[in-house]
Amino acid sequence: MMRGRSLGPRFRWLWSAYAVSAFGTWLGFGALPMLAILVLHSGPVAVSALAAVGPAVGALVAVPLGPWIDHHRKRPVMIAMDLVRFGALLSVPACYALGWLGFGQLLAVSVVVAAADITFSSASGAFLKGLVPPGDLLVANGRFEATNWTATALGPPLGGAAFAVFGPVTSVVANAVSFLLSALGIRAIGGGEPRPANATRPRVRDLADGWRFLLKHPVLRPLLFNAMVFNGLVMGTEPLLAVLMLNHLGFTPWQYGLAFAVPCLGGLAGSRLTPRLVARFGRHPVLLTAGAVRALWLLALAFLPAGTGGLVFVMVVELGLIVSCSVFNPVLATYRLEQLPADRVARTLSAWSVSTKAAIAALTAVWGVLAGFTGPRVAIGIAGGLVLATPLLLPRRDRTPVAV
Repeated sequence: MMRGRSLGPRFRWLWSAYAVSAFGTWLGFGALPMLAILVLHSGPVAVSALAAVGPAVGALVAVPLGPWIDHHRKRPVMIAMDLVRFGALLSVPACYALGWLGFGQLLAVSVVVAAADITFSSASGAFLKGLVPPGDLLVANGRFEATNWTATALGPPLGGAAFAVFGPVTSVVANAVSFLLSALGIRAIGGGEPRPANATRPRVRDLADGWRFLLKHPVLRPLLFNAMVFNGLVMGTEPLLAVLMLNHLGFTPWQYGLAFAVPCLGGLAGSRLTPRLVARFGRHPVLLTAGAVRALWLLALAFLPAGTGGLVFVMVVELGLIVSCSVFNPVLATYRLEQLPADRVARTLSAWSVSTKAAIAALTAVWGVLAGFTGPRVAIGIAGGLVLATPLLLPRRDRTPVAV
């Protein structure tokens, strides 16, 4: 469980591939909406559609791919999805240079990238389960979590600077290249990957098999509902918080970016601390405690003041939220992988991703309408009050066997 523990050269290649694609993704964070606004002069309805409809349709496209992945070797699927994302994103600067860039293309790229994201994540989860011993899964997931929070802290500010200094498609190019490098890293993992035992053509009934497994599982079922409600409410209020800070309270864009970039470094600390906490207190107590603590922070944002004090206030709140999430997430990811049978890992992870992304899209839309009647501060407060109840969805006991 120690932080410096080696998981072998094959894991290092996988981790390196994850790191480069994570940094590329966060460098390009918000690039498509910014292109829509600043280059295509799209209005708020179009930009909202780009942010919500694209990922939602991408999630639907990914539904049949989950069972398909379980019937194929995972590493070729991961490489293919990296190349799909590389090609889709590279079409944006190519069309921009030729003067052909349009909103329809941005929407199509958003759909393709979202579907490829879910497919890659499902395949990589199944691949990780077979790559490292069960006792090392928490260490591996903790390293992925730490890498993601580091990329989240550094990527958006650097991507915004690149957008301003080098042109509107620079961060999109960087994101595309990161997926190409990721594909090369995954190819370099080497080693054999056994052909799946169920390497037959997937059946129509397999489409819902991931959901059937999750809904019948005594612990994964409440964890899924917890993830859908918590992630949906937290992510659904992000646009409202932006309106509150930038329009109502007068924060500048750089202050807004700083308020969320700096606390992400807490995610690095929390994820590196997780193995020690689990070793000392046990996995299930850490899962319950971190899941309860992360529910305490959102409500405070409804009372966000203006000025320098407000900037410090939001940083402290986001720091608490991020640290508790960075402890919770790797424990959840590890437990989930342990409970999934090897022949249905990808389809179940795909079902999980589709469910959480659909919940985020739906609650984002609902809270946007709600804020139109109540204002962003009241809507954030209502979401924060509901989030306080999400620990009730966490499993009280862990009595389930580990799947093989």
